[in-house]
Amino acid sequence: DNSILVIDKPAGLVVHPGAGNWEGTLANALVYYLNSISRRETLRPGIVHRLDKWTSGVLLVAKTEAAHENLARQFAERQIEKTYIALVFGKPDPSAGIIDLAIGRDLRQPARISGRSRRPKTARTRYEVIREWREFSLLKVFPETGRTHQIRVHLLHIGNPVVGDALYTKRMRQHETPALIRARRLGRLFLHAQRIEFRHPETGRTLSVETPLPGELKEFLESLED
Repeated sequence: DNSILVIDKPAGLVVHPGAGNWEGTLANALVYYLNSISRRETLRPGIVHRLDKWTSGVLLVAKTEAAHENLARQFAERQIEKTYIALVFGKPDPSAGIIDLAIGRDLRQPARISGRSRRPKTARTRYEVIREWREFSLLKVFPETGRTHQIRVHLLHIGNPVVGDALYTKRMRQHETPALIRARRLGRLFLHAQRIEFRHPETGRTLSVETPLPGELKEFLESLED
C-alpha cells in the first residue's frame, strides 16, 4: 500500500550495499522502482530489518519516513514477531527451548559472530522441533532479538548448525551419507523467514504475512523421504 511493501526475498539476493556488494541489491532495486521509498538510511532506503544473503523469506520495507520511524520503533521495542523455518544437523536436546546467549563480532575471526566478543549484545531465540530424520531436524525458530547471524550462531551453540551454512560448519566432520552429500550441494542456507506479524504504521491494525518454503527447500525435504 502507500506505507509499506512486503517482499518475498529469494536466497542469493543481498539486501543493501556493502563491502563487495555495491550493485544488484534489494536496496538498489527499491530506489529504481519506487520513487516514494523512504530515504531515512542513505544506503538502506526503506530497509527496517534485513535477511542474510542466503536466507529467503518475508521482508518488510517502509515506503515513507513516517512508516520507517514507526516500524523501526516496533523492532526496537521487540513488538514484531518473526517465525523462521530451519533445517539443522542432528537432533536438538531438548526438542524445544530458549537459547539465551549474548553475541557479537568474534575476537579472532571478525567475519563470524559468536559469544566470544568484546562487545556482546543480548540475544534470545526460541525454537521447537517439528520433524526429525536420522541426520536432520526441522525447526520453527522465533528470534526475540534481531542480532546479525543470531539464529545461525545460536543453533550452532547448542550443537545443531543450520544446513548449508558454510561459514559456521567449515570444521564439521560428517559421514559421507547421501543426505549429507546433498546438504553440501544445496548451495544456500536452509533458513527461511516464513512469517512476520506487526502493526500497520498508519492504521495500527495487526497484520500477519506468510510466505511458503521456496521450491529448492521443498525438494530437499522431499529427498529426505526417499
